[in-house]
Amino acid sequence: MANTPTREIDEDLVRQLTKLLEETGLNEIEYGRDGWHIRVVKGGATVVTSASAGPASPAPSTAAASPPPDHANAVTSPMVGVVFTSSDPDSPPFVKAGDDVTEGQTLLLIEAMKVFNPITATRAGKVTKILITNGAPVEFGEPLLILD
Repeated sequence: MANTPTREIDEDLVRQLTKLLEETGLNEIEYGRDGWHIRVVKGGATVVTSASAGPASPAPSTAAASPPPDHANAVTSPMVGVVFTSSDPDSPPFVKAGDDVTEGQTLLLIEAMKVFNPITATRAGKVTKILITNGAPVEFGEPLLILD
């Protein structure tokens, strides 16, 4: 069993993050530095994770930052927020599986702190799979869709 360092919870940091959640209307927030991360979830628990001591195994908190091996061509979320597949409920989705897209084309929107952020294609390709559902919360680094 790997020996992970013991880390005291910084109560002031937890309070600051909780206050930021209340001020922004977000449901969760994650912050990390020097090999550790803390996530505060409204109505949930506070979780602190540390980077492992050995270089062979990644820290648990970095698992979502890189797509799984079978999603090598995944477009990932650059932020925490809520994903939207169209500009409004009455509009068709920006893209669907099987669509060819051009570089710079809007694929999705992510709403964070009441701002809608367009997620655009960094290259031309074909959308082979949509991995999220409209209105779902997404994490930083979470795979959103596959662009081959």
